[in-house]
Amino acid sequence: MAETAKRNYRSKEERIAEIEQKIETHKANIAVLEGKKAAILNPAPRRKRVGVGTVLKAAKESGMTPEEIANKLGIKL
Repeated sequence: MAETAKRNYRSKEERIAEIEQKIETHKANIAVLEGKKAAILNPAPRRKRVGVGTVLKAAKESGMTPEEIANKLGIKL
């Protein structure tokens, strides 16, 4: 006659500990997903490209004359 295998039962505490571990894992995953969602809803502003015109305009607004700008750049007029 074949012998039946003895079934191994886990205690309530072991089953609850396993479930709590899964909950904690999912909480971490949810936090990561919430961060990605926030990044999509609130994107970082794009950086403006700084060109020569922007630099010259800022220099003029600070009160520099064209001669002073040329002198700072090492350009002889």
